[in-house]
Amino acid sequence: MLQSLINLLYPTLCNGCDALLLEYEDTICTRCRHDLPFTHHYRNPGNETAQKFYGRLPLEHASSLVYFHKDGMVQELIHNLKYRKQQSVGRVMGGLYAPLLKQVPELATVTDIIPVPLHPRRLRERGYNQVTEFGLVLSAGMEVSYTDDILVRETYPKTQTKKGREKRAAGVGSAFGIRNAEVHVGKHFLLIDDVITTGATLEACGKLLLEIPGARLSIVTIAYAQS
Repeated sequence: MLQSLINLLYPTLCNGCDALLLEYEDTICTRCRHDLPFTHHYRNPGNETAQKFYGRLPLEHASSLVYFHKDGMVQELIHNLKYRKQQSVGRVMGGLYAPLLKQVPELATVTDIIPVPLHPRRLRERGYNQVTEFGLVLSAGMEVSYTDDILVRETYPKTQTKKGREKRAAGVGSAFGIRNAEVHVGKHFLLIDDVITTGATLEACGKLLLEIPGARLSIVTIAYAQS
């Protein structure tokens, strides 16, 4: 009775289309889940995410769960996740991807899931890292550690959205640092982020992780931005 009253006064809306969620629906309505533009990257080693890093990073695996299009449903989902405190979006997307990633042989040796970090000031402003819940669900589903204290962001970022890959790379190349590298020798890191556009941030983070002796690297994102 109380929950019904709460739902009446404060209805829960779909994070993809703003439709009223039914009692059995969680975060994203059934229609939006059906319409998610899945990439199926995990099945194809030569997928678009992997191609993005060709010649830039030696990767064991790279993939994204869904396509991101301007003004599309995934853009709305990521916007809600990133700026409207809808962390449940990350949990849902992690729940969709974890069982698929478990099928990828190259990921069987992953030891640690590493989120792209936020600068402490940005973390205070936002209140959370938007990929944390995504990573925690992947961690549980893949049965590997979630480790958020290896990579750190050392400079407060200015907006990069209108810059090309070269300018972005120059802007983020020295933005990150590694902590306690000596205790992570020989590990296989799965680096995660919300959306891949130019890949400059992931490249900068990946290069640092690969400086750890014996390290191997894979990359997974929620979304791949298609032009």
